[in-house]
Formats: sequence, C-alpha cells, structure tokens
Amino acid sequence: MSATLTLERLRRGGEGLMQELSREYYRAHAGLKAGAELQPIYEKHRAVLGRDALDLTLELFRSAAPGSEEHRQARLLLEWQVETQASRALAAHDEREIAWEAAAVIRVDDGRLVPYQRAAIEIANATDRDARLALDRARASLVERELAPLRREKLQRERDFVERLELGDGYVSAFEALSGIDLGGLVAECRAFLRDSQAIWDDVLPDFVKASLGVPVREVTRADALALLRAREFDGFFPAATLEESVRRQVREMGIEPTADGRITYDTAEREGKRSRAFCAPVRVPEEVYLVLRPHGGQSDYTTLLHELGHALHFALARGDYPFEYRWVGDNSVTEGYAMLFDHRMQSAAWLRRYTALAGPQVGRYLRAAGFEELQFLRRYCAKLIYESHLYGGDVAWGALPDLYVETLTGATTFRYQRADAFVDVDQRFYAARYLRAWQLQAVLDETLTERFDDDWWRNPRAGPWMTEQLFAEGQRELATELAERVAGKGLSFAPNVRAIERLLA
Repeated sequence: MSATLTLERLRRGGEGLMQELSREYYRAHAGLKAGAELQPIYEKHRAVLGRDALDLTLELFRSAAPGSEEHRQARLLLEWQVETQASRALAAHDEREIAWEAAAVIRVDDGRLVPYQRAAIEIANATDRDARLALDRARASLVERELAPLRREKLQRERDFVERLELGDGYVSAFEALSGIDLGGLVAECRAFLRDSQAIWDDVLPDFVKASLGVPVREVTRADALALLRAREFDGFFPAATLEESVRRQVREMGIEPTADGRITYDTAEREGKRSRAFCAPVRVPEEVYLVLRPHGGQSDYTTLLHELGHALHFALARGDYPFEYRWVGDNSVTEGYAMLFDHRMQSAAWLRRYTALAGPQVGRYLRAAGFEELQFLRRYCAKLIYESHLYGGDVAWGALPDLYVETLTGATTFRYQRADAFVDVDQRFYAARYLRAWQLQAVLDETLTERFDDDWWRNPRAGPWMTEQLFAEGQRELATELAERVAGKGLSFAPNVRAIERLLA
C-alpha cells in the first residue's frame, strides 16, 4: 500500500473525481454536448483509483469492528472503489454508448427517421398500433445489430472484473458483501410477490387492454404497454404549462424551498440530444444539483418531475459536513425511496384535486389506472431482478440469456418482450434491487409521515423541516432497512405495497 495515500486524501480525491464525472454525464445526457469524455477524467484522478486505493479500503473494511461506524464507512468506500474502478476499466465502452445513443437514428419501414433518443416517447405517444409496432420492430433491429453487442460486452467485462477481486464466491456474493443487501432473500420475496399477485393481475389486465388498446391480451407487446401506461386520456388534466409550478407549490406548502435556496437547477425543456429518460445529476453535493426531464406529455411528466425532485432535494439538503461517502455513495435504495415517496403523491386523491385539474369521477378513474400501473411496474421489476440474478450469477450461458429474458419478463407482465433488449434493459449492478427496496421504503415512510402529520402531510409546513432533518440531511449513511427501523420501527416488505394497490384498484 502506498505510504502517501491516506483516508482523507482518498476522500478528497474521490469527491473531485465524482464531481467531474457527474458534470460530464449531466452535460452529455442533457444534450448539452454530443458525447462524454470520461477517460481523461479517470486518468486525471488515477491516484485514487489504483491498487493502492483498493488495498487501503480493503484493509479498512477488514480491520474495522462489525457494526461500528468505521466499518460502515469502510464498506461504503470499498463499494465505491470497486464500482468506480470497474467503471474506469469500462470508460471507453461508456463513451461509445453515449455517442451512439446521441447519434443513432431509427429507419422505419415507411421511410421515417426517428432519433433513437426519442424512440420511447414516440412509441408511447403513437395512437396507430401498426405504426407503433413498426417503430418498435425497427428500434429492436437497430439495437440488436449495434447497441446490444456493446452492452453485452460491457456486462461481461464488469462481471469478470468484480469476480477477479475475489471479494466473494462470485459476482452475486461480492455484491451482497459490498452493498449490505440480502439479494437471495429479495429474489425470494419477488417470486412470492409474483405468485401472490398473479390472480389480481389476471383479473385487471384484460379490462385495461380492451379499453385502451382494443386487442386480445395474448397479442399485447412491450410497445403496447408503453402506450397503455402513457394514459393519454388524462392528458387534459395535466397540462404542461402548469407542471413545474404545481409541483413547486406543493413543496413550498410542506415547508421546503423547491430549489433548496438555489442549489437545484430545473432543466425541463425539450432539447435535441437530451435523453428520453429523466435523471438527477448531483454535481456537487449539496451545492449543485441538476434535475433533467425531457417532456413526454401528460401525467407521466408530473410523475417523473416529482420523482426526480425527490432525488434532487435529497442531495441538495444533505449535510455538508458529512464525509464524502455519506453524501455521495451508499445504498441508493434510500434516494430512490425518497423519489418514490414524492412520485406516489400521484396516487393521492387529495393531492390530485389540489394540484391538478382532476375532479369528480375522473379522480377515481385515474387512481384505478395508477393502481394498474403500479402493479405492472412492481411485477416488471421483480421479474427483472430474477432475470438479472441469472445474468450476473453465471448459471446461464450468455447465448441463452435473451430467451430467458423474454420468458421471464413476458411471464410476469403478459406483454411480449423483444430478445434484442436482453442486455439493454438491464440497470447495472443490480440496480433493480435498489428500486424494489425503494418501493418498500416509500410505503413505510408514507405511513410514518401520515401518523406524524396526517393524511395530507405533503402540505403540512411541519413535514418538510422534519424530512430535511431526519431523512435528507443524513445522505445515504444508512441502509434502507436501517432507515426504516430508525424512523418507523418497521422492517421492509411488499405487504404495504399490496395493500395500497388493492385500495387503488377497488
């Protein structure tokens, strides 16, 4: 181990690296530049990404007493080291992918040219089914030829990199040791959820498909699902002109300044090259955070803005005196939980009546659609985690994974998936697990806020300061399970999610 590399130097260098990487990703994905230049950034900060840095964090992790704050800090730093060194090794792949996504154009059979970045938006907004399916076929063909091979190679190389570190008996056990997440237990919960919610899914799916798509259930595809979940019939109640102000007003009413006193920048305009998938970019935590959204239209934009604002407030209101690892890294189930806590306001009748144009019987219709969407997403992500446990686990050959992907995702959702997406529809490093735990965490937090500040806690001026102090300020120091125990005295499970879905669908 280098005699000059200390814990404090590692923290300072790590924060500088993360700031530059985050700014570069923000500019590239927001359409402010055509590609990302990652390799020069990694090279500039190579002193905190070598074998010395990995040895230092390994020594800290192995020498700290289990359960101590030192052990918590060391585990977070070690997890960050492994992920960042893997990312450094794959930086060239990331650069090629970002450049490809920014430049790729889909050629549809009818002669149309659609930028790849707009494909999901165009598919969701297409009212003509033949046009929708034709666009998705052309998208899948392009992905299979050009993007899927890049992603497959990247996934293979990342798995090999982590396994060579011998932090566990394979990639999955290494992930569990570094993340503190019992992946096997969560996969078992997902299988149980799929089994236990199958009857209600089979009951509600045909009605929604018939009403919105007018095709037999056995024929619906993933592209159809994007259009179905887009719920265009409610667009008039969620005008783009009032999107940002409605959400900002709610945050002010709960006692939080919506820009966190200027630390959050809202980037919600249409821009060529901007990703269709919204994101939050914490460039300097907590001083500089970007919320980026490319409008799709209608209620989905309201849900997305709320989701990303939950992230943005979390990072912008974190304690500035906390060490690097508590502000920048940790269990992302926590920040995703806060994001979902905000976006689930779209499942509150009182919230909808106060901040949108929905009224009368339309509220009930919308909430039932929201319950269907929630059930679909939970079933989809449970299936994703099950599939990805095989992808990373190595028990299925790479060549057999596309068929397993289609079988697993189609079996859970009924929508027919494309083999081309088997390596593209993957959130790296088991991020699906973070999302699933976030769903569980937001349900616990919602119950706790309701107990403390009543059903309309989201407009109680005492709720915001409590959330800032008890939740956001802590960054991601705790695991989602620890946070739930601290603020609610409860564990995490899918039980409250099931109860909420049943209420919405009633």
